[in-house]
Amino acid sequence: MTPTLVRQHLPHAGAAPRVDLRARARDWSEIQERMLVPLYEAVHERLDVGPATRLLGLGCGSGLALLMAAARGAAVTGVDLSPERMTFARERLRPEAWGTRTRAEARLVEGSPRDAEVPGAPAYTLVTAFEPIGCLAGDSEGMSGLLAEATPLAERGAAVVLAGWGPPERCATTSVLRVATKLAEPLRNSGSWRPALRDDLEDVAQRAGLKPDGSGRVACPFGYANVDSAVRGLKSTGLFDAAMAATDQVQVDKELTEALHPHQRQDGTVWMPNVFRYLIARVA
Repeated sequence: MTPTLVRQHLPHAGAAPRVDLRARARDWSEIQERMLVPLYEAVHERLDVGPATRLLGLGCGSGLALLMAAARGAAVTGVDLSPERMTFARERLRPEAWGTRTRAEARLVEGSPRDAEVPGAPAYTLVTAFEPIGCLAGDSEGMSGLLAEATPLAERGAAVVLAGWGPPERCATTSVLRVATKLAEPLRNSGSWRPALRDDLEDVAQRAGLKPDGSGRVACPFGYANVDSAVRGLKSTGLFDAAMAATDQVQVDKELTEALHPHQRQDGTVWMPNVFRYLIARVA
């Protein structure tokens, strides 16, 4: 659900990473996750998320999308494999911080969708997977496995939302993400970034036995206070893990800084317009 965590310079492929995982999760929570707020808002609005919604969030990360759904009155459950990101999700969604009964219904599960099952509980009416699909080799297959566990927990006809990057030519960040592919070349099969394909989301839905029922595109510009913030935010996505395994953190930081230069404004801020895509499918 959460991308493979970042690796430092490795003597050979497959060695264990050495990184401050909590710091990286904080960068995701405080810097990067907010870039997807327009996507979250568009999906919640289109599906009329509210008090009647029972939502299961796959790869919920640090919980921002869950918080936004719960603020609309939804009962939310989030699952994620990253204990570091889940720590921040729990801080956001702790009951004493809510002040209302509805919001206190938020539940977080560290693990897989199967771990979120509660015997006798009502079925979910909405399943969301906002972690972009089609960015890394093998991530589509991984999402298919998650959906195989999640869809039996949802009622018939429930909406399942999949998300991914829009066309590369509509995403300014594409030129920066190509650094990941270039640096990861020595580890050809390590799962480095690749541009999104037109049918990535539809392919995943088809493999999961879901019926497509609409789609949309949302502008999600990436804006950062400075280049350092941009580098930290982009690395927190996991899309540069293979590059860091093939080289080292210093090299990745250097190449990222250079790639971000055309997107830096005179005041030092970094701005990159992007388009994200979402697919709505239904449980058969």
